[in-house]
Amino acid sequence: MPDISAATSGAAAIAGGPRTVLLLQGLMGPLFRRLGQGLIAGGHTVYKVNFNGGDRAFWRLPNGIEYRGALSDWPAFFTQLLKDKGVTDVLLFGDCRDHHMPAIRICREVGVPVHVFEEGYIRPDWVTLELGGVNGHSSLPRDPAWYRETAAALHPVPPHQKVSASFRRRAWEGLAYNFSDVMTRWYYPGWSNHRPWHPAVEGIGWWRKLSRRKEREAGAAELLARLDASGQAYFLFPLQLDSDAQIRLHSPFAGIADAIRLVIGSFAAHAPAGTRLVLKEHPLDNGVRDWRQVTTDMAELFGVRDRVDYLAWGDIEAVTRGSQGVITINSTSGTFALAAGVPVVVLGHAVYDIPDMTYQGGLNSFWSTPTPPDAETFAAFRRVLVDRCLIPGGFFSTEALEKVVRHAIARLEGRPIDPE
Repeated sequence: MPDISAATSGAAAIAGGPRTVLLLQGLMGPLFRRLGQGLIAGGHTVYKVNFNGGDRAFWRLPNGIEYRGALSDWPAFFTQLLKDKGVTDVLLFGDCRDHHMPAIRICREVGVPVHVFEEGYIRPDWVTLELGGVNGHSSLPRDPAWYRETAAALHPVPPHQKVSASFRRRAWEGLAYNFSDVMTRWYYPGWSNHRPWHPAVEGIGWWRKLSRRKEREAGAAELLARLDASGQAYFLFPLQLDSDAQIRLHSPFAGIADAIRLVIGSFAAHAPAGTRLVLKEHPLDNGVRDWRQVTTDMAELFGVRDRVDYLAWGDIEAVTRGSQGVITINSTSGTFALAAGVPVVVLGHAVYDIPDMTYQGGLNSFWSTPTPPDAETFAAFRRVLVDRCLIPGGFFSTEALEKVVRHAIARLEGRPIDPE
């Protein structure tokens, strides 16, 4: 069993008085500004490193530190910053960004806790705040018996209300962030985006996608109605973002196109006749690459174009519940399927890829023998996650952000989490 001491020591590490907190990069939007305001109001000292104009535009609080140097100079700068400011805790969003990976390594060497935000392992209404690392870097074990034993000693999770989220808000915050980044590149000569496209290219992709929203919604509704009316069994493959570190660092794929080829090829060779495969576009895909065309090309290559569908829009919940099984690389859509009792096979490294929960026999046999998750094991897994690395809330509404900030500060201060 892996060492889980890091996963259990977060509250103890920061209890005992005001802290000096260093924020690195956050989500595109006001999350870290709101968090900074809350920490300051709670008596903590807060610093924030801005790596580009997008970071600075959304911070707008005291103690912003502009890092304008090269990535190669960042480790020395960061080490000195920890010392000069007397930093007790580092918070960041995503543990695989270029500036975050060396920062985490240095913090581990000098004993400074790193608290990593990520979008929730369990969705909706929860986000991840985990000590040390997330997903493929998580210290949580993969032993189903451990989850059942650990959960048995915990009280049930109190009920909490759903939080609202706005896709439009998320899109506009991303556009505002990227615009500020592009307009200030001259001031941050050492900045190199971890994403593969220039922000202007992403902006054009988003504009094109949003301008076709009604057409995409209508096409998705037509496909879902056709699937429902036909009664045909189908499998679901929710696509992830091509730029996602979960693909680049925690899977065997170089990108989403490789995964599409593998899944469609396996479906063509091994899925029972009469079944269909639905590929669902990620709601935050920027539209730069035409995944519908990639899907069509691969389906034609393997001779199954008449059995493969592409869903460009729509609610993942309904299409998941109606499926025979879900194929995922390591998306959090996998945990939604598990919660709904739908069989799941994982192609990459995922914190929830655990015997008794996900299918362990490989993709080729999954088509014929999809096995539902053990409900008791998943319930135990969920309970442990809530206790150790989930907090209530979300990122894309005022109400959701208020919840995240309130509960993040409670966890940092070692206080109990109240889901309401």
